[in-house]
Amino acid sequence: MAGARAQTQRRKRSTHESFLRHGNFRFLWASVILCAAVIAAYVFQDAYPRPSGGTALGYVLGTVAAMLIVWLALLGVRKRAVSDGHYSLKAWVSAHVYLGLSLIVIATLHTGFQFGWNVHTLAYGLMLLVIASGAFGVWAYATLPKALSDNRGETTRKQMLAQIHGLDELIHEAAQPLHRAQADIVRVSLENTDIGGGFWRRLFGYYGDCANARGLAQLAAAGEPSSRAEASAMAKVEDLMRRKAEALALARRQIHITALLEVWLFVHIPATFALLAALTAHIVSVFLYW
Repeated sequence: MAGARAQTQRRKRSTHESFLRHGNFRFLWASVILCAAVIAAYVFQDAYPRPSGGTALGYVLGTVAAMLIVWLALLGVRKRAVSDGHYSLKAWVSAHVYLGLSLIVIATLHTGFQFGWNVHTLAYGLMLLVIASGAFGVWAYATLPKALSDNRGETTRKQMLAQIHGLDELIHEAAQPLHRAQADIVRVSLENTDIGGGFWRRLFGYYGDCANARGLAQLAAAGEPSSRAEASAMAKVEDLMRRKAEALALARRQIHITALLEVWLFVHIPATFALLAALTAHIVSVFLYW
């Protein structure tokens, strides 16, 4: 009974603990100690004529780096399993982050700071790209979920889109008394408004050519209405289009934050596979031609 209670308490603590802080930064300290040991070994080695990947230490560091890269790439496989304790997914992700960062030190000292236009430097460059994209992913998952929550409040994405659709119906109804030229301006907002758009538009959140904003500007420059009924209709339409602009801004911010939260994967995963291929070529060429 006591054991089950202790396990429940551990699970509760684990649930509220960030993967970066997991185990009181256990893997951060492991990474620092590993890097310190590697740097000390590099500084005190007796390499002739100079440190490189071909020395005894170079081979050791290269082996450690290669094993780490392969192990880190297995995170996607590990995500399909569920477990608690030292080998929980949170522990694995924490180790993935901190040991992945340690690769910068290990792999750089493995090279002996010798770079060139070859497959070896290609593998090193791809490793840095994978680490950089992973670091962006850590930042994204640490900060953007709160930004998503703050932006939407109590409103879901489905409700945001439903609100915009509802405003379009109200605008269409309110625009009935307008004459042809003004109605055509309103139709642009109704038919050509782009909520999300393509990948780059969603990623950078640029909507400078928004049809609704363009329609509002054109209505303001359309001249004086010819009757009281038309003036009332135009005022109502403009008010509804401004409300639509606010709803669009909210939905687009949500889409933009979501794109930022996901975009790093489009670099991180393909770069990881490219790294594994370059690493294989690097190892094969070393043993075949050196």
